Amino acid sequence: MTNFRTLYQRYSADVFRFALYLSGNRSDAEDITSETFVRAWTSSARIRADTVKGYLFTIARNLYLRELRRSRRDVELQRPIEDTAPDPLAMAEQKAQFRAVLARLRELPEVDRSAVLLRALEGLTYEEIARALGISLAAVKTKIHRARLSFADLRNHQEERG
Repeated sequence: MTNFRTLYQRYSADVFRFALYLSGNRSDAEDITSETFVRAWTSSARIRADTVKGYLFTIARNLYLRELRRSRRDVELQRPIEDTAPDPLAMAEQKAQFRAVLARLRELPEVDRSAVLLRALEGLTYEEIARALGISLAAVKTKIHRARLSFADLRNHQEERG
């Protein structure tokens, strides 16, 4: 994977989506995505074709964590993800469910959230997730299982209310 254009075209959407779900902010996700590809391009290490996606996710996550550490020094402001789609009455319930899922996702510790996103959105194997996050395979399985139980509990609670 030495052709940067091919690398960017193939993986930029995945990296952006991952960064957006981690950060919850479109602008931050764009910055993380750009910086991820700059670092991949300027890295002296050779990228193996079978680990490109995981390698890029690792860079993106590390950039997110670095920015998170920096921002904790400042006053932390929570901004909701803006939805520019029309807001018809029929979509209100779906939006409420989506917000509840995002809120539950944000409650998870960062490493758990990263594991769930890498599995659910990016389709990485447990082994790839373990390598990308630098944790054991058993820890990945446990984190994803506990997150799934948490989301099932949320769904059951919503069904009882609805």
